[in-house]
This record gives sequence, structure tokens and C-alpha cells, in this order.
Amino acid sequence: MHVLLDDDLGRLTLRRLRPWHRLLAHCMAARLDRDLAGGARPESSALLAARAMRLTSMAFRQELATSLRRVLVTAGCPPVPSQPSLSAARTPAHLGAPHVPVYRPRITRFTSGLAELADDLVMSGTVPAQGVAMVTRLLADGTGPFYRRACPDDLGAAIGRASEAFRG
Repeated sequence: MHVLLDDDLGRLTLRRLRPWHRLLAHCMAARLDRDLAGGARPESSALLAARAMRLTSMAFRQELATSLRRVLVTAGCPPVPSQPSLSAARTPAHLGAPHVPVYRPRITRFTSGLAELADDLVMSGTVPAQGVAMVTRLLADGTGPFYRRACPDDLGAAIGRASEAFRG
């Protein structure tokens, strides 16, 4: 597998992605996601490129969109019409996931924004790794605005930044 990477002169060159790059990218996912969410270019290193390839794969994006929808269902939000696969009667236990203790009042305030992010994740074509990394970090941060009432982070602002990243 080959990727475009910056060379020493700042030009993009085609380089071979080695199996250990993917393995290291998997092991360092949290740090690489933070870097990508912060605007690091995937072309700047083989590890970032490997992680960006995983993040932007359709399979990963579909799993992430399903996770967002599970959060909405867990918070008791009504199903979003564009996503008929999740009915109001289905709970996370029916979806094969354990109950996630989300901070419901905050989630319900931003139902439409979160549903739009889920839709952005599964749109056809290419998506920016930065946007996917932002959503990944939002879901993975157990001390973040999804899960903790005391979290000072603004969920609406985080959703807005991720949406902007998808819009380019």
C-alpha cells in the first residue's frame, strides 16, 4: 500500500506504507487522533497517514456514525428521520452495546447537530480525516461533554468545529 507523504523539500512523494506503520498507528490511535483533530496533515508522517486511512475508511465511519446514533438513543432522543435503522423502541442493549452513562440534558440540546455529524460520516466520497478524528475524540473522551456534567467544554462548539471540518 502506498501513500503520499511530504519529502524533505516539502513536496508530496509516493511512499510505501509498511505493516508496522498500521500497527503503530493502531497502538498510538489516541495521540494521532488528537494530532489530526488539531489540524495535523496526514501527509506529514507515515503514522498519521496510516491512521487517517483507517479513520476515513467507510467501515470505520459507519461504526462511528452508529456510535453517535447509539448515544442519541441512550439519551432518549427521538430517532432522526434520515436514519430509520434506529427506532425509538431500540435501546443500546438491543444494539449489542453496553449502556453508556451519557449526560442526557446536554445530548438532547444538540440532537440535530449530532445527527448531522452521523450523516456527514457516512456520506459517499472522501471525508477529511480531521473531522472524523474530532468525532472520534468526542466519543472516546470519558471526561468530555458527552459524559460528564462538570465538563466545561462546549459540546455545541465541538459539534460546530467538526461540522466545519467536514464542510472544508
